[in-house]
Amino acid sequence: MDCEMVGVGQGNKSALGRVTLVNKWGNVIYDEFVRPIERVVDFRTKISGIRPRDLRKAKEFWTAQKKVSELINGRILVGHALSNDLKALLLSHPKKDIRDTSEYQPFLRSGSKRALRHLSAEHLGVKIQIGEHCPIEDARAAMLLYQRNKKEWEKSTKDQSRFNQKQRKMKQKKKREIEDASNANHVEIGS
Repeated sequence: MDCEMVGVGQGNKSALGRVTLVNKWGNVIYDEFVRPIERVVDFRTKISGIRPRDLRKAKEFWTAQKKVSELINGRILVGHALSNDLKALLLSHPKKDIRDTSEYQPFLRSGSKRALRHLSAEHLGVKIQIGEHCPIEDARAAMLLYQRNKKEWEKSTKDQSRFNQKQRKMKQKKKREIEDASNANHVEIGS
């Protein structure tokens, strides 16, 4: 998934202007311009590629949000900096089902997130985001980065999930031990 934003309010607030979803083969399954709820004051065309004419016949925000929600429900969601896209869509998605190329450990450099264009150039040998961004191209790049690293990525996700589960069990056990010790030390005074 990839979204492009436009500026609303005083221009410094982002709102959804276009949303694109691709399947695991990079085929477009949804690509719509979206009319934000608030009035657009900055189309950010140099980056977003969105022009006023694109939003004249755009989908209503709530229509696009509902469709995206239906399409991603129960699926692994792949993208770059997905928290921004989900925030713009006013949606959430289970953390266990998110594969974010901006947060995947092997893609980080000195612990810092890297731009999708840099990951694409380094790992795919493809230059993207030269001038206006194309959400189809960006969604495909993120999906290809995921697909090429899927085996290792899924293994690390399962390992992390097992580790988190073990940590939760240890915390619950420690909590019960503290409660049991507290109850054992409690003396009841009868009348």
